[in-house]
Amino acid sequence: MTNEVKNVPALRFPEYSEEWEVKKLGEIAIIKGRLGWKGLKNEEYIENGYAYLVAGRHIKNGVINWSSTDQINKYRYDESPEIALEQNDIIFSKDGSLGNPALIKSMNKPATINGTMMLVRVDTNKLNPHFFYQILLSSYFKRLIHLKVSGSSIPHLFQADMKAFSIKATNLSEQEKIGDFFSKLDRQIELEEQKLAKLEEQKKGYMQKIFSQELRFKDGNGNNYSEWIKTNLKFLVSYKNGKGYEKEVVQNGKYNIINLNSISTKGMLKDSGKYSDFEDITLKKNDLIMILSDVAKGNLIGKTAIIDQDDKYLLNQRVASLRIKDESTSNVLFIYYFINYFRQYFINMSTGMSQLNINKSTVEDFLIYLPYIEEQDKIGNFFSNLDKSIIKQLDKIELLKERKKGFLQKMFV
Repeated sequence: MTNEVKNVPALRFPEYSEEWEVKKLGEIAIIKGRLGWKGLKNEEYIENGYAYLVAGRHIKNGVINWSSTDQINKYRYDESPEIALEQNDIIFSKDGSLGNPALIKSMNKPATINGTMMLVRVDTNKLNPHFFYQILLSSYFKRLIHLKVSGSSIPHLFQADMKAFSIKATNLSEQEKIGDFFSKLDRQIELEEQKLAKLEEQKKGYMQKIFSQELRFKDGNGNNYSEWIKTNLKFLVSYKNGKGYEKEVVQNGKYNIINLNSISTKGMLKDSGKYSDFEDITLKKNDLIMILSDVAKGNLIGKTAIIDQDDKYLLNQRVASLRIKDESTSNVLFIYYFINYFRQYFINMSTGMSQLNINKSTVEDFLIYLPYIEEQDKIGNFFSNLDKSIIKQLDKIELLKERKKGFLQKMFV
């Protein structure tokens, strides 16, 4: 019986078969960070400065938004030459929200990192930077982060942690192929996310033009519909508060309980994870639900979603339902998009200290400009079709990310 070779991935390029070696990062890379910028103040950040100052908040999905970074003068940049960024450097957050790496591919002017970041500059004769960047997205690095976060009030990665960080790596030739493979996959994801951002920006622009009435839909003869009517939401919908179902929550219940967790960040209805068999008045298809309460930031206040089917949901407390009174004069999709566009009204009207709330009168007094029903239908369907395109694009991105996750699990030891 031969000894089993352990340090080989489940999936690899066919021309490679040898076992991967365990290496300490400190032996094959320079690792740098700094604690502060010697009293650097906000007023020292300047427009069109000599150098970029990159923080974790400027990185999204491995891409640095250079236009959003702070900028500093040459004197400050020259203060710390050891963390001046070079092509193929890898940076990530070492304080607070650990991780979120980025690989430096190009810069149009000098750049450095702020005190919350760490820099890794690999020895390219021993470790491919694109390969190592993917390691920081794999379970290797996540396990290290988990150890540092667990039981720590202020998560922090020290340079010593990274120097002792054990990685498993193959020869440079296979590293390069793996790095190139994932770079192409990352680029595909990045392009799809750019398409998503463009769709969302288009929707934002159309909402501004349509709800300001700068852009109007026409009737069958090519003429504008009648003028929009100013009214209050209470004349269009029947308002109902939810109630507490905590005592009736059961596993695998018949009804899903609508609560503060029932609306996704994209405004889509989602499973709250709470269920009940309690026979109560259930929500109906095309009912609007609106969140009435949130913690201090108010990010949830006024968020709405549309119920997708009859008799599946119960309405929990701190959420209201808004049911159209007359479908011959009011289109639920139009009202949904109008409320979402002017949601800041509800945030501004919320009251409270640690918890913000809006009440029935705030919702019912909301001012709405109502077009003729045929124009409402066209506006509602137009934005609904845009949202379908956005959701389709989101699904495409999630599929690519799941595919990449699977490859990371199989192509690394």
